[in-house]
Amino acid sequence: MSQTTSYPKEKINILFLENISDTAFEQFASNGYGSIKKLSGALDEATLIKEIKNVHLLGIRSKTQVTAAVLAAANKLQAIGCFCIGVNQVDLTAATKAGVAVFNAPYSNTRSVAELVIGAAVMLMRRVLDKNTAAHNGIWYKDAKGSYELRGKTLGIIGYGNIGTQVSILAEAFGLKVLYYDVEVKLPLGNATPCKTMKEVLQQADIVTLHVPETPATFQLIGKQQLKWCKQGALLINYARGTVVDIDALAKALHDGVLGGAAIDVFPWEPEKNGDAFSTPLQSLPNVLLTPHIGGSTEEAQRNIGVDVSSKLFQYLEKGITNGSHTVPPIALPPVDGAHRILHIHNNKPGVLSAINTQLSNHNINIVGQYLKTNDSIGYVVLDVDKRLSNKAIDLLKQVKETIKVRMLY
Repeated sequence: MSQTTSYPKEKINILFLENISDTAFEQFASNGYGSIKKLSGALDEATLIKEIKNVHLLGIRSKTQVTAAVLAAANKLQAIGCFCIGVNQVDLTAATKAGVAVFNAPYSNTRSVAELVIGAAVMLMRRVLDKNTAAHNGIWYKDAKGSYELRGKTLGIIGYGNIGTQVSILAEAFGLKVLYYDVEVKLPLGNATPCKTMKEVLQQADIVTLHVPETPATFQLIGKQQLKWCKQGALLINYARGTVVDIDALAKALHDGVLGGAAIDVFPWEPEKNGDAFSTPLQSLPNVLLTPHIGGSTEEAQRNIGVDVSSKLFQYLEKGITNGSHTVPPIALPPVDGAHRILHIHNNKPGVLSAINTQLSNHNINIVGQYLKTNDSIGYVVLDVDKRLSNKAIDLLKQVKETIKVRMLY
């Protein structure tokens, strides 16, 4: 694309939080974006409200909560890049109403999580955690009792999506039999077997691993009743979201010997930054592996996420492309020579497109190209107009009823 954005890149204010990968910083800096502020930790709502003023682009990971109040204070915000898998930390309803595009990287760290799941399964099956603790305490504890190979065992996967399927492939390479359950019909990979209910999986699996999103439907998906369905001595791995498991019920099941062990990487409450105090009922229980939300924390995953999200943000800032956005409807149009491109975001009400065309035609402004896409809340129009009258077009489009945002792209 030969054109440059109408708004000088060096004046686009970018705020990166939570130690976002240097790859992302380098991507923006090398593309001419010079006003970048990078902070190491998450910010609470009050602090973020102060910081967000005059910010055009916000980059976060999973800890920062972008609430409706934060979005209301973000007077210049164009887009949010979630440099992680999920977007539940952003009030998507408020972001949609504000016309703020929200992007993430749903596939970039799937391998990192999948590998760690298999590693945790080996550690739990061999009871390495207890032997490691003993060795650190100066005790020689060499014993085969209660230690097993993965080969020939059954792995139950709850949530057969991007990560679940990766786990499935790796598990079969280890000789595990794979069962899975998903709320949607998913074709199996390899020799994996779908089950009609989650109960079927829990009753048969030696190891259960969870890979579901955080939604009202998945809140405490694994609770007291579901733990009763598990095989005696089964292992539970949760590298999904902290609210998916009832931690107190899990602690009791482990204490009573109903389960043989667990690996937990996510918790209902997590500290905001490294070094903060952390407490969970699972501490000090035998054969329990606790990690601080590091499922996707590898150099490779963070680099891939940095490239993926940065690319989506560039596409939006410089071309108006919204593929991958969770808020603004997806549009991908190539640049048009000899025209200026204007982006118009509006409330999805009848007659808005007609009003846009009427405004421009009444002032003899030629539309070279136009495309509209809507969702339930908003509409997104990309207009290529005659260069000579583009500034006038901007002023006219701002006057259209239901307008949320208008931006001259190039």
